[in-house]
Amino acid sequence: MELKLGHTPDADDAFMFYGINSGKIQTPHFTITQIIEDIESLNRRMLKHELDVTAISAHAYAYSKNYVVLHTGASFGIKYGPIVISKNRLSLQDLRKCTIAIPGKMTSANLLLNLVLGRFKSEEIPFHQIPDAVLSNRVEAGLIIHESQITYRDSQLFNILDLGLWWDKITNGLPVPLGINVASKKALTSDQITQFDSLFKRSILYGLDNIDAAVEYAMRYGRGHPKQVISKFIKMYVNNLTIDMGESGVKALKKIFTMAEEKGILSNVVLNFY
Repeated sequence: MELKLGHTPDADDAFMFYGINSGKIQTPHFTITQIIEDIESLNRRMLKHELDVTAISAHAYAYSKNYVVLHTGASFGIKYGPIVISKNRLSLQDLRKCTIAIPGKMTSANLLLNLVLGRFKSEEIPFHQIPDAVLSNRVEAGLIIHESQITYRDSQLFNILDLGLWWDKITNGLPVPLGINVASKKALTSDQITQFDSLFKRSILYGLDNIDAAVEYAMRYGRGHPKQVISKFIKMYVNNLTIDMGESGVKALKKIFTMAEEKGILSNVVLNFY
């Protein structure tokens, strides 16, 4: 079967698929066509039902139909996550008056920030351009994800709000739900979803067992960052919950949607797990 697989050009996703893409982990069940795009583009593709299996923002699942959440391949932060940055030291009250650059309306980072601030003025900017948008005064603050969470201090930018720490505090230690992988119930049978999930898990485990080679492979998607930054980023977001989100991951996903419903941000979200 030809399987249309969506994932991002981010180092952590590249790391997860190293086993498959290197040919070390193989399957007789699928011929895989990979669609590699930024997460917000994959969110939109999922809404159009263009992909059989894809990475999406956890937030985007609230708008999905006919997809189930895989327990494998998720990105959770452990007391860390998206960060709001600025050139100036701002209070939360100041932040509510600012235009904040966000990496996409359906990103989990944007949902988390809405939970903290309520409605705020935003401008969608590609995630890798957000630090420069803040530095150039295009916006007063920026919501950063991916490697920028590690490198923003190099530009003398201030950490205004650490959403990972905020989430950890208000949930008594649940992991921060950021990215998940979903499979189409329309395109795939239950057996085929099981087969892909097993393949994906084996690929992740192969990367963890061959971490130096997998990091080197992921470097080609590193957007020019040095190896130590890419390695740190991968180790942050490819963790035990990536292999299987388990009970704590499920609780975290349920919690973020419950909070969003209570605040009137989302409504009637139904989580379907495979």
